[in-house]
Amino acid sequence: MTTRQDTDVLVIGEALIDIVETPSGTTEHVGGSPTNVALGLGRLGVHCALLTQLGHDRHGLMVAEHLRQSNVTVLPETLVLPQTSTAIAHVAADGQARYEFDVTWDAFPAPNVVPSRAVHTGSIGAFLQPGAESVQQLLRDSEAQIITFDPNIRPALMPSRDAARRIFETTATIVAAVKMSDEDAAWLYPDLGADAVIDAVLSLGPKLVAVTRGGEGAVIATQDHLVEITAPTVSVVDTVGAGDTFMASLIQSLLGAGIPNDRGTLRDFGEDAVRAAAITVSRAGADLPWASETRAALLRARSVPVD
Repeated sequence: MTTRQDTDVLVIGEALIDIVETPSGTTEHVGGSPTNVALGLGRLGVHCALLTQLGHDRHGLMVAEHLRQSNVTVLPETLVLPQTSTAIAHVAADGQARYEFDVTWDAFPAPNVVPSRAVHTGSIGAFLQPGAESVQQLLRDSEAQIITFDPNIRPALMPSRDAARRIFETTATIVAAVKMSDEDAAWLYPDLGADAVIDAVLSLGPKLVAVTRGGEGAVIATQDHLVEITAPTVSVVDTVGAGDTFMASLIQSLLGAGIPNDRGTLRDFGEDAVRAAAITVSRAGADLPWASETRAALLRARSVPVD
């Protein structure tokens, strides 16, 4: 593999189209947790490339254009599937939804472009075979300074809980930082409380673990410090993309300062991430914030007038 110095982060994982079918019509949106993280990084001004799997079809072009508009490079190795993966939500008149997944994640060789600094992976791409083994091999071979992981558990597409936990724990031994939601933690470790999950994951080798808790904020921890972060008060439209926004912000912070060795910096990381997520939940869909918006949110938090 060759290194292209203008790529700070390589994101690896699924891209798909979320198709929402309701009695009033059908809408389509670009989705996939790793794809959202790449989108968020691009909007924050981070030079980011996405290694995913798309079809040579309308949906594949839709994904690529959506990412291009947010300054994300989609690697050429991405266009490999007969058709782009989809997740269809059939929403009845009473609001009840039935989900139908058509997701393919094949094995793949290492790309010929790698980041100079960081790799991120997670979600379906880290668990669905045969591609999940390719992801782990790429992580093991990576010379990146920072590797991050968000399991973003999707039970309907997971192997058994025990098998998924083995994959999670194997991946966690390779990475520097793990971000998970409280729902991920409860699904993977149903017999452990939140603090015990953090301790268990840190014992696997990551230097930093963050657990998001929706409207209750987040907990972010290293071996030496644990900080609870309060979420800003915001009018929630929906929570789509909130965790991915948190992850993108956390990666940006890690690129800037590395793993924090003091409580203050750890708190700054967490507060930046929950502020960014608050922007996303205040509007519809996975509309992650741009750098100008996160800067304005920081100034407002510090009570500095914004022009």
